[in-house]
Amino acid sequence: MYNILNRSNFRLFILILTILVFSFLIGCGGAKKAMQIKGSDTMVNLGQAWTEEYMKLYPACTIAVNGGGSGTGVAALISGVTDIAQCSREMKGNEIKAAQKKGVNPLQLHVANDGIAMVVNPKNPINKLTIKQLSGIFSGKTTNWKSLGGPDLQIVALSRERNSGTHVFFLEHVVKLGNTKSPDEFASHILMMPSSQAIVEEIASNPSAIGYIGLGYVTSREKVLAIAKMDGTPYVLPSIKTVLNKTYPIARALYFYTDGQPTGNVKPFVDFVLSKDGQDVVKKMDFVPIK
Repeated sequence: MYNILNRSNFRLFILILTILVFSFLIGCGGAKKAMQIKGSDTMVNLGQAWTEEYMKLYPACTIAVNGGGSGTGVAALISGVTDIAQCSREMKGNEIKAAQKKGVNPLQLHVANDGIAMVVNPKNPINKLTIKQLSGIFSGKTTNWKSLGGPDLQIVALSRERNSGTHVFFLEHVVKLGNTKSPDEFASHILMMPSSQAIVEEIASNPSAIGYIGLGYVTSREKVLAIAKMDGTPYVLPSIKTVLNKTYPIARALYFYTDGQPTGNVKPFVDFVLSKDGQDVVKKMDFVPIK
């Protein structure tokens, strides 16, 4: 009797252990190697937050999140060294063609939204600008704060570097005023910064500086400007509400790109990101959910 009970208990133990192991692995698609997520610096903190919450549900999963810019993520997807490319812009036509030549079929997934906040040093008396005024600053036509109603100081304009999806979006929608045929470009004296955090640090220490960062990077160390789409339209501050109702004029979608429909360990992670719990993480990180 003792041996029978022992064997029964042992079988029950094995069954329970198998169920637990399966539940841990199912969220990883049974994969043993780490899932790779690379790309947008704007999204890197959001990607890490998603990963932390997901791994609470599936502790057996290992996920590595790295930044470097949207262009870096796209290149990694094309090269087959990442499972997910995080992008704060849409892939370009030439990037899609390059991917297809490598046998990669990029699938775009809308996972969050973002408002691009224009920030200055708190000592700067300027509180609002139009898109046209911003274009003048970053194209080099406007070089002194005095011409905008501020102090007699040379404007120090800060941009993300060219590999950044935020840089590309800002160039197309602000510097070029939404006109892709516009000859306007970032002026040669604009300082190209390696990260959103670098812009935050420079703004906090330089009363002459102005820059742009994702809404999720705004801190109490900068002053956020209200932006008007054009003269005579309302000046609006960026927020979850104003991005969702489309009243804030410098807003964009944030994307995952995968090689075709997500499968294996990628699919349950994407499903989580798009779920209510995943979108709650978006709000917690001060980005804007897709609904």
